[in-house]
Amino acid sequence: MSNRAFLPLLCLTLAACQSQNPYTDESAPIPPAPPVEQIQAPTYPAAPRDFSSYQHWSWRSPPAGTASISGEELQEMVAGALDQRGLRPAPQGDRGDVQVSASAQMETRVRQVYDDYGTRVGAGRYGSYGHGYGTGIGIGASAPIVRNYEEEVVSVRIQLFDAASGQPVWSNRAESRSGGNQAERKDATRDAVNRVLADYPPR
Repeated sequence: MSNRAFLPLLCLTLAACQSQNPYTDESAPIPPAPPVEQIQAPTYPAAPRDFSSYQHWSWRSPPAGTASISGEELQEMVAGALDQRGLRPAPQGDRGDVQVSASAQMETRVRQVYDDYGTRVGAGRYGSYGHGYGTGIGIGASAPIVRNYEEEVVSVRIQLFDAASGQPVWSNRAESRSGGNQAERKDATRDAVNRVLADYPPR
């Protein structure tokens, strides 16, 4: 090929290289980082409460009495049960580590008793004079009998509140069957108080 024919071809090649590239890079801008206060800290389960830190208690509000027991008697029962579980009364004028509320009331419960006498099986002779005798077995069934009766119980509820935050930290309720006279009702109240605090501190 002559030099004259080669020069126009070279010019066309250079012009093509200098033309605009039809493929361009496009990308979305990187968003700015969120503010530090919007970044949430990881959530962890709350640490279990250390009930051994509660050493002294005071009344949140002294409990009222009932028709069968005075408020002072109920206070004495609760204080004695708390003492058995390592909680001592706070000094006068001090709230202590935990505050206590207690209540008691008489309630009526309806109980059901099922009497099932089961299946009856019997054997005997039958027949008449002159025709001989035979033996036989009889089977009978009886439906269970349901009996309803009412009984009185003493229901006691005790709640503990953290003295610093005022938040409830523990509560429980129990009841005990009561008799009809004053002495039996007091015994039932004391038994219900001990049942309530039998689960303190929680395990």
